[in-house]
Amino acid sequence: MDGATRTRRQAVGGGRAGAPAKASGRAASVRPAARRVPRGRAPAEHRIVVGVDGSEGSTRALEWAAAEATRAGAALEVHTAYGPGGVLATPATTERTMRRLVDQSVDHVHQVAPGVEAVGVTHEGSPVTALIEASLGADLLVVGSRGRGGFTGLLLGSVSQQCAVHAHCPVVIVRPKDQ
Repeated sequence: MDGATRTRRQAVGGGRAGAPAKASGRAASVRPAARRVPRGRAPAEHRIVVGVDGSEGSTRALEWAAAEATRAGAALEVHTAYGPGGVLATPATTERTMRRLVDQSVDHVHQVAPGVEAVGVTHEGSPVTALIEASLGADLLVVGSRGRGGFTGLLLGSVSQQCAVHAHCPVVIVRPKDQ
């Protein structure tokens, strides 16, 4: 299996429970994080995917996606992706940090949109690949226009640009407040 870790992704609705997650790239894995479903609510029929990386742009995208999920009666999947670590952080530390980020993002959804069913998912590997794969079967993919990438002067980040071109569903790119 080429060193890839495969785990089962928690389904948000539509009979996808137990479906194996697609492993992509060199060492991809999908790890479900926090899932909070309001009591007495059936799983939503519609699904919105949002990518987060801890940047201001991704927080704006998360809030926009939560409001849209409320309006549409959709479930919200909060996705983040990370590389294998680096000189200053071990892979385990990087994974814990990203799981914490996605858990905090799910908590934030419940603060701004208490009735929304939300689940967080972390991916090891490319954010572009993770979001494009997550967009399969989704009603909408939401991303910020700029995240934590290196070229902050670009009007449209490489992740949002690639998602806009390759996603399997409509894409909303949420721009910063000043634009």
